[in-house]
Amino acid sequence: MSLIILSLNIWLSGVVVLLTLIVLILLVFSFSIMAKIRKIKEQSSQETPALGSKFEHYLKTFDAKQLSSLVDLKKRGVLNNSKKVMGFLIIGQAPTDSSSLAANGGVIITVILIAIPVIVALLLLAFRIRRSVRKIYNHSQRVEAKQLAEYLKSLPDDEVEKNILDRKSAIEYQLSHKELSGDREIRDDRGLIRENPDPSLPVVAPKKRATKRPPVDPKLTKLVLWFSLTATFWLIFGTTVGEYVGIKFVAPDIDQASWLSFGRLRPVHTNSVFWGWASLGMLALGYYAVPRVGNNKLYSIKLGWIALILINITVLAGTISLMAGINNGGGEFREYIWPVMLPFAVALILTLINFIKTIAKRKTKEIYISNWYMVAGLMFAIVITLVAYLPFWQDGLGETIVQGYYMHQGVGMWFMMFTLGIVYYYLPQQLNRPIYSYSLGILAYWTQILFYTLIGTHHFIFSSIPWWLQTVAIVGSVGMVIPVVAGTTNFIMTFKGAWYKVSDSYTLPFFIVGIVFYFTGSMQGTAEAFRETNLIWHFTDFTVAHSHLTMYGIITFFLWAGMYAIIPRLTGKEPPQILVGAHFWLALIGLMFYSVPLMIGGTMRGLSWMEGKPFIDSVVMMAPHWLWRAIGGSLMWFSHLVFAYNLYRMWVNRPATDVKDLALAELEKELGNENE
Repeated sequence: MSLIILSLNIWLSGVVVLLTLIVLILLVFSFSIMAKIRKIKEQSSQETPALGSKFEHYLKTFDAKQLSSLVDLKKRGVLNNSKKVMGFLIIGQAPTDSSSLAANGGVIITVILIAIPVIVALLLLAFRIRRSVRKIYNHSQRVEAKQLAEYLKSLPDDEVEKNILDRKSAIEYQLSHKELSGDREIRDDRGLIRENPDPSLPVVAPKKRATKRPPVDPKLTKLVLWFSLTATFWLIFGTTVGEYVGIKFVAPDIDQASWLSFGRLRPVHTNSVFWGWASLGMLALGYYAVPRVGNNKLYSIKLGWIALILINITVLAGTISLMAGINNGGGEFREYIWPVMLPFAVALILTLINFIKTIAKRKTKEIYISNWYMVAGLMFAIVITLVAYLPFWQDGLGETIVQGYYMHQGVGMWFMMFTLGIVYYYLPQQLNRPIYSYSLGILAYWTQILFYTLIGTHHFIFSSIPWWLQTVAIVGSVGMVIPVVAGTTNFIMTFKGAWYKVSDSYTLPFFIVGIVFYFTGSMQGTAEAFRETNLIWHFTDFTVAHSHLTMYGIITFFLWAGMYAIIPRLTGKEPPQILVGAHFWLALIGLMFYSVPLMIGGTMRGLSWMEGKPFIDSVVMMAPHWLWRAIGGSLMWFSHLVFAYNLYRMWVNRPATDVKDLALAELEKELGNENE
């Protein structure tokens, strides 16, 4: 009883810490809003001379496109105005017994129920204030743009010649990776120097923005974005369920509802992140990469939309059925009943047809290696699904053997195979250099197909499965060293001569983490397959840590890297770099807090079982390790919220208002009115 009270106290303390963190975030948000309002007021209260000098600064900082528009307007007579600006508008200001209570489940639930609407209300208020401030700011920018337009019209011809045409020709010069500093006014008639408008020290080092690429078909862009959006939804949903399940290890009697029981929520968590997040995320990146490497268009956008809808139907229907207690009992990761899984299989078949027909019409001679991996992943996923759900061979031990095959092939020949194809395209793209060795990629490809298809039954060592089949699985697990070492070497050597790019990129750190866990997690799987180690680790929390090191540390980090690589190119909008860093470190530190304690605790638990100690002793021993699991899981879950916000900023974020563009638009509008 005291252990339960202690656990509930710890859990309640965690809730208080989380609420405090949210309040601090709201305070920081409020201070930033106040600072922006103060800045707008300062701008609106400036005198005319200051505004005039600001317009001269605008004139000096026009980019090439804006200068071209300005020259065109000059030729069309808009700027031939001898009148001088007599004054400027002035922007006006906008309207302005404790332990027993803590252990009581009802008190805890009441606190949470009160806190949720309060937090939601505060967040809505904060976003409402932010929207109002944005409106005030945009209004001030439009007013200033009109003033700038009048200023440009007042310029004499010689001023236009000197400050516009000369700068337009000089804008082509670029710096040679060297910075200049100082507080003196910069005078540079040749346009070689780029002035930093904010000389203060940055909070984080600036990262390189996405390189402009040839335009992508808008229909394909929309398809890829919706795959990414729905994948992110299932990531948030699935890991929120996982967060709740993790809390149950610390406070097991937090609820009594059957549909919230561990037995129902755990498969909801695993299946939603497997088939919802990971599968949709992989296909999002695949639909972009497959036509790009063939230098042609996707065969059918319509088939892509059908696949997207079918997979979402599968995960939605599967979630509802699992929480209602309708499941394919006894099959880990195949808890969905066959009518629910059928749309997923159809979606895979349609995607395979789409990819093969796209590759068949490629404009390149060779089939790039990434397409080998992606098509193979789709083929194996279809085979795996059929083997798992057709009933012909699932009697007695046959079902156990099929379960081992399905469970491991799902991870290795669907998720891992397809994701490696993603890496073979997106990693060289981000480094702007070819993959180190095509031959190593082919070696890894065929040896993975050879060995990974044999290793499923190493999950049933010392079972009733034939001894020779167990041995084959162990040999196959050892053989997996070949593709893992070949693939890791290939990826690491691709960085050769380009490691300096890591510090300037917000995508490459995600690739590096994925590569590191690809090697360590895969080698850990090989180590677990031996009979001696399997006897200690299997059926303990060690396997839980291992599954997260692979599915999260490899698959998820690679998917994030790919999405951060292409979505800015598709939308033209960058994520907030400081929040990308926050996402990265929260996810990585959370994964370490989650997995390392479980590996330590799982090893101690296995040794305890081998010594014949009472089972309940191992449960008590795992309590602090489960607490670390909850802390690490919370950090990982919070990083997913940050990623979802970053996706929002990359997709629908409004572009910053540019006074110079507004001024040119105002002049263009005036010219149109005169022509009428």
